[in-house]
Amino acid sequence: MTILNTSFDTPYQTAPFSKIKDDDFLPAFKKAIKDAKAEIDIISNNSESPTFENTVEALDFSGEQLDRISSIFFNLNSAETNDTIQKIAQEVSPLLSEFSNDITLNEDLFKRVKTVYENKDNLNLTTEQETLLDKKYKGFSRNGANLPEVKKIQLRDIDKKLSQLKLKFGENVLAETNAFEMHLTNEEDLSGLPGGAKEAAQQLAEAKGKEGWVITLDYPSYIPFMTYADNRELRKTLAIAAGAKAFKGNEFDNQNNVLQIAKLRHERAKLLGYKTHSHFVLEQRMAKTPETVIDFLNELLEKAKPAAIIEFKNLEAFAKELDGIETLQKWDGSYYSEKLKQKLYSLDDEQLKPYFKLENVIDGVFTIAERLYDLKFEEIDNIDKYHEDVLTYKVTDLNGNLVSIFYADFFPRPGKRNGAWMTVYKSQYIKNGENSRPHISNVCNFTKPTKSKPSLLTFNEVTTLFHEFGHALHGILANTTYPSLSGTSVFWDFVELPSQVLENWCYEKEALELFATHYETGEVIPMELIKKIKASAAFHEGMQTLRQISFGLLDMSWHNKNPSAITSVKAHENDAFKNTKLYPDVPENCMSTAFSHIFQGGYSSGYYSYKWAEVLDADAFEYFLEEGIFNKDVAEKFKNHVLSQGGIEDPMTLYKRFRGKAPRPEALLKRAGLIN
Repeated sequence: MTILNTSFDTPYQTAPFSKIKDDDFLPAFKKAIKDAKAEIDIISNNSESPTFENTVEALDFSGEQLDRISSIFFNLNSAETNDTIQKIAQEVSPLLSEFSNDITLNEDLFKRVKTVYENKDNLNLTTEQETLLDKKYKGFSRNGANLPEVKKIQLRDIDKKLSQLKLKFGENVLAETNAFEMHLTNEEDLSGLPGGAKEAAQQLAEAKGKEGWVITLDYPSYIPFMTYADNRELRKTLAIAAGAKAFKGNEFDNQNNVLQIAKLRHERAKLLGYKTHSHFVLEQRMAKTPETVIDFLNELLEKAKPAAIIEFKNLEAFAKELDGIETLQKWDGSYYSEKLKQKLYSLDDEQLKPYFKLENVIDGVFTIAERLYDLKFEEIDNIDKYHEDVLTYKVTDLNGNLVSIFYADFFPRPGKRNGAWMTVYKSQYIKNGENSRPHISNVCNFTKPTKSKPSLLTFNEVTTLFHEFGHALHGILANTTYPSLSGTSVFWDFVELPSQVLENWCYEKEALELFATHYETGEVIPMELIKKIKASAAFHEGMQTLRQISFGLLDMSWHNKNPSAITSVKAHENDAFKNTKLYPDVPENCMSTAFSHIFQGGYSSGYYSYKWAEVLDADAFEYFLEEGIFNKDVAEKFKNHVLSQGGIEDPMTLYKRFRGKAPRPEALLKRAGLIN
C-alpha cells in the first residue's frame, strides 16, 4: 500500500507531494478502485429497502480516496508531467473509465437508485437532496443503465476508446508545443520586442545552452513576439508553427484522433437515444438544446459581424498606410492591432506592465476578495508543493476559521500545459456534522521574473489572473452538503459566471488603486491610464466577439450532426468558419487538431458557454455598478446565492435569486460597444 492510499497525516490533510513517487500512482489507483468497488457492493447488496440515505447519499460519499488520488494525479499530469506520468495516464484512464461504467451499469445499484427516484414525491427531500437524486439517476440513465446488455457492452467499449483518444490528443498537443523553438542569433530579428521579452528570450536560450535568443510556442514567449516583433517573416514562421500543432502528418498528428472522437461521441449519443452528442450534452445545461445555442450564437453574430468587418477594414487600411501591407494576414493581426491601439489611446502593455507586478496583483485580488467576501489570505510554508514555483496559502474568515487551502502556480515550464485553469485537490462537503473544507488551485503561465525585473504582467494577464481567481472563489466559498454538488460542480454554461464577473474589477479605478502601483517608484497608476484602460476595453470587441462565436460554431459543427461523413478535418473546419472568417486561410494550419477545450477538456458542445456567461457576468456586474463595486449587500447576495451554492439548484433559479430578475444580453452588448 502506498502513502496515497492512507489518510494524509499532514497539515489540513493536504497532499504529501514530497513523499509521492511516480511509481506509487498505478498501485494506488488499483487499490483505491478495489476499495471503491467494495463500497459500491455494500450499497448495492444492502438487504434493507432503498432509502435516500442508504443509497443516494452513500453513493455520493463513496470512493473519496479514489477521488483524491485522481485529482492529485491528473492535476500533476497537467501542471508537472513527465514521460512516466503520461504513460501511467494511458494505463489508468481505461481503468477509471471501466470503474465508472461498473457503477453506471450495475443493475442492482441502479434498481435501488430508481426505486428512490420513483418514490421521490413521498420522501420530503430538501432542494439539495432532490438535485442530488436527479443527478444520480441521470448519471445512470445517461450512461446506459436502461440499455439492454449487448448495448451496455458497446457503450463500455466506446468509453474506453474515448478516454484513451482524449489523452493521446492532449499529449500530442503538448509534444508539438515543446518540439518547436525559434533560435535567433541576430539581434535585429528582435526589433520591436520590449526589453523584458528580449531578456526572457535570452534566459530561455541560456537555459538551453544556446547563444542568442529562443522564442517558443508557450504563451509568455509567443504572445509578445506576435504583438511587437517588427520582422513579419519571423511572425509568419511563429504563427504557422502555432497553427500547425498536431496537423503535420507526423507521429503527433491529431487529425484521425479528432475524427474518431467526434464519431465515437455521436455513436454514444445515438446508443443512449439522443439525436446527437450536442443533444446529449445540452440536456444538462442552462441552454437545454442545440437550437438555443445556435440561435444564441447567430443572434450575437448578427450584432458583432458588422462591427467586426468595420474594425477589420480599418485595421487593413492602417497596416497599408503604415507599412504598405496589401493583404492583412493572421500573423499581422496582433502586431497592427497593438500599434493602432497605441495610436488611438496612446496605450500599450509596456506602459502598463510596471504597474502590474505579479506579487502586487496577487495582493490586489486577495484584498478585493477580503472586501467583498470577508476572506483573509495568509501565505504558509508548512504544506507540501509539487514544484518550487508554487505558492501556498491558508484562507480564513474574519474569525480565523479555515475556509480553504489555496495553491497558486504561475510560471511556464516544460512539464506544464499552456493556458490557465482552476482545479481542485480536495472537494468541500459536510459529513457527520463536520464541514470539510476544500483545497483549490490556480494554474497559469505568466512571464517569469528575469535577472533585472520581477514578473510584470500584461493587462491581459491581469484579467486572466482575476478570471481564474473567480473560479477559485467558487471553490473556496463552497458550502454544500454533497461533494458532487460542491463548488464548480455546476452546469458548464454557468461555471464561467464567477470567473468572468471578477474580471470587471480590473477596469475600475476604486479596485485598481488597491494594487496597481509602479514596481520601482510605488506610484499609484495614474487616473489618465485608468481612463485609457476603460476607453480601450471595447477596442476590436467586434472582432474578438466574432472570434469567440467562430470557436463556438466550430465546436457545434463537430457535435451537432452525424460526423461520419467527414473525411477532411481541414475542409470541415473551413466550412464551419465560412460566416465568421476575416483573415485569408492558411493551408498549413488547422485549429481543431489543437482545440484542447473540446477534444481533451470538458467543453464539447460547450464552448458557447463563454459568451453565454458573459451575458450573465455583464448583467451581474451592472448590479454591482448600480450599488457600488464593493457594496456588501450585493456581494453577500452573490456569495449566498451563487458562489456558495455550487450546483444545488437550477442555475437560473440561483441567478434570479441573486439579481431579482433574469439576465438580459443588453448589458453585454452595451459594454462591448455593439449597441449604444
